[in-house]
Amino acid sequence: MRVGGVLAAAGCAALLLAPGAAWAAGGVPGAQLSLAWSVPFVGILLSIALMPLFAGHLWHHHYGKIAAGWAALFLVPFALAYGPGAAWWQFAHVMVLEYVPFIALLAALYTAGGGVLLRGRLIGTPAVNTALLALGTVLASLMGTTGAAMVLIRPVLRANSFRRTKTHTFVFFIFLVANIGGSLTPVGDPPLYLGFLRGVSFFWPTTHLFGEFLTCVVILLALYWVLDTIAWAREKPVVPASERPEPLSIEGWVNVWLVGAIVAVVIAMGYVKLGTLSILGQEMATERALGILLFGAITLASVKATPAALREANGFAWGAILEVAKLFAAIFICMAPVLAILGAGRDGAAAGLVALTSDANGAPVPWVYFWLSGVLSSFLDNAPTYIVFFELAGGDAAKLMTDGALVLAAISCGAVFMGANSYIGNAPNFMVKAIVEENGERMPSFFGYMAWAGIVLIPLFVLVTFLFFR
Repeated sequence: MRVGGVLAAAGCAALLLAPGAAWAAGGVPGAQLSLAWSVPFVGILLSIALMPLFAGHLWHHHYGKIAAGWAALFLVPFALAYGPGAAWWQFAHVMVLEYVPFIALLAALYTAGGGVLLRGRLIGTPAVNTALLALGTVLASLMGTTGAAMVLIRPVLRANSFRRTKTHTFVFFIFLVANIGGSLTPVGDPPLYLGFLRGVSFFWPTTHLFGEFLTCVVILLALYWVLDTIAWAREKPVVPASERPEPLSIEGWVNVWLVGAIVAVVIAMGYVKLGTLSILGQEMATERALGILLFGAITLASVKATPAALREANGFAWGAILEVAKLFAAIFICMAPVLAILGAGRDGAAAGLVALTSDANGAPVPWVYFWLSGVLSSFLDNAPTYIVFFELAGGDAAKLMTDGALVLAAISCGAVFMGANSYIGNAPNFMVKAIVEENGERMPSFFGYMAWAGIVLIPLFVLVTFLFFR
C-alpha cells in the first residue's frame, strides 16, 4: 500500500476509534497539549537517524510504512483524547495547507530541474568545484534552493566521478546550495516566501540579510577550497582520458523556461489576491490553490516535453522525490503538535523556552531568536518554524521590517541558515542525499552529517551571532 493510502487509513481509523465525539470546527489549542505529544515526532526522527545504520534492509524496504506508523501513533491517540473531529481537522489542516503545497512545489522543481542537462564535462578540481558551489549558491536565491540543487547536483557528481575523496563536496553543496544560498529572496527558501505572503517586501531579505549571507558564503567557500585542495594533494587523482574537459552546453531548454514559470507562479501568489475557498474544511487562499494546480501542470508538461534519453543521460530517477514525499508526509503530521505547543507561546508546555526570547524589560533578544528559530529549524520544517517565531515577535510585517528589523533578520537567518544542520532541516538536503546515493556515492549517516554541521557550521553561526545579532 502506498504511504498516502496508509496515512488516509490511519486518519479514518482515528475517526472511527473515537466514540461519540462531534466533528470539530478547529484544532486543539496548543496550550492544552503536553510535551508527550512530541513522542511520535521524536520517534520518526530517531527512525530516520538510526534505522539505516542498525536495520538498513528493513528501513530501505519499508521506510514508508514505518513513517506512516509514527503518523498513526499520533493521530489515533489524538482522536481518542480529543475526538474524531479534532483529529480529522488536524490531519486535513496539515495535508491541505502545509504538505500538499510543499510537495507540489518541490515536485515541480525536482521534475523541471532534473530535465536540464549540462552537456560536456567539467573536471572536479578544487577550483572547478568551488566555482560550481558558488554558482549554485547564487542560483539558489533566483530559482529556489530545490531548483538550484536539482540543476547542479548531477553536474557536480559527474565532474567528481573519477575522485575517491568527495563526500565533503556533497556536504558543502547542502550547506551552500540547498540552504544558505536561498537567503536573499522569498523565492530562495520557503520561510522567506511565507514572510513575503505575510507582508515582508520582496527585496527586504536582499538588503537586510546580505551581510550575514556574504559572511557565511565567503567563509564556507574558502574553507571548502582548502579542504578540497588538501584532499586533491593527498589523493593525486588521475583524470581518465575519457573524462577530459569538453565544451559545456545546455539541453532541455524547455525545462529552463518551466523553472522560470515556477518562479513566476511563486511570486504571483504573493501579489494576486483572489479570496479564499474551503477544501476539506480548511480555508485556503484561492491563488494558492491555483498555484498548486499550476505546479501540477508544469510537472506534467516537463514529463511530456523531456525526452527519456535526456533524463537518462542526466541520471534522473524518481526515487529521491518519492522518498521525500513519503517521509515528509509523516514528518509534517508528527510535528503538528510540536508547532502548536510552540505557537501557544507562554501559555504552552514550552513556555520556558519561549520566555528566553525577551529580556527582563520585555524587549526581544535578537540572538536568542536566531538560535531558537535556527535550532528548531534543524529538526522541524523551517517554514512553519519561521512563522511561529514571526508571530512571537509580534506578527506585524510593517513593524518588523523597521523597528524590529534586527529580530526579523535573526529569525530569517536562523530558519534559512540552520536548516543545513540536519538532513531534515530543509527538504533539498534529503533530496541531495538521496540523489547522491542513487548514483552509488556514499553520504554521511544522519548523525555523521550532523557531526559535519557541528564542526563547520556551529562555529560559523557563533561568529554570525557576535557580528550581527548582539
